[in-house]
Amino acid sequence: MKIEMDRDPKVEKYKRYLLLERGLSANSIDAYMTDLQKLLDFMENKGIDMKSVQTVHLEEFLSELHDKDISPRSIARIISGLKSFFRFLVLDKIRPDDPAELVEAPKIGLKLPVVLSVEEIDSLLAVIDVSTAEGTRNYAIIETLYSCGLRISELTNLRFSNLFFKEGFIRVEGKGSKQRLVPISDVAIRKIKDWLYYRNQIPIRKGNEDILFVSSRGKAISRVTVFYYIKRYAEEVGLQKKISPHVFRHSFATHLLERGANIRVIQEMLGHEKITTTEIYTHIDRNFLRQEIIEHHPRS
Repeated sequence: MKIEMDRDPKVEKYKRYLLLERGLSANSIDAYMTDLQKLLDFMENKGIDMKSVQTVHLEEFLSELHDKDISPRSIARIISGLKSFFRFLVLDKIRPDDPAELVEAPKIGLKLPVVLSVEEIDSLLAVIDVSTAEGTRNYAIIETLYSCGLRISELTNLRFSNLFFKEGFIRVEGKGSKQRLVPISDVAIRKIKDWLYYRNQIPIRKGNEDILFVSSRGKAISRVTVFYYIKRYAEEVGLQKKISPHVFRHSFATHLLERGANIRVIQEMLGHEKITTTEIYTHIDRNFLRQEIIEHHPRS
């Protein structure tokens, strides 16, 4: 039988810590809780109490994950979450020691994100039927994702009160409720205005009046819905790449870098706290440059 996390006061206190002290988003907290549930299930099966967990138990737990063919990257993420949880237990004096302190994460290589070319993005947009409300909305969504380099949660939460079209900016609420101003292209502004013609005809549910992108039922469009349409359009155009809403954010950053934008500017646009997070795009840029040289070099 599963340990009910919501009924465990220690876990509830940890959730509040993640929200209030660390300022994590609801999606990030859900991910932490999902990974923590895996450990709680393991402990339940082994008959181990939270206060009795030792490093050897955690290593056995991680070994089981490895046997289930969970990727090293996912295991590294789970370890990071467990370290955060046990540090909290020590901080809150629930435990005197940290059994996760000596647990090492598996080494993982640099994973370069999937990136679409400008031509691929244009071909994907070209298959959208903009004679319908749904198609007009979806075109505006993809154009905004790409033009502004938004996370999917930032797009689904985008509000009228955060649009400053005259100034050419939108205000985005990112991770940890941190806000930033992002330039928006004239094309994206035009496509959003096209969508507004249809949106104004939809009865909007209470509490969604300020939300820009809504469903036909008048509620904020979901992440799942955006993902579904993007996959559908990619299949229609025959794209072989593994595509998701985040691919447009990666493509936005990569295209800026390829065209000479300063990496600090890109960091600000993406809302990355650390420059090291943005630096992954310099690896993509180097790959692009190498490809260009190999393709055009007289000795190749």
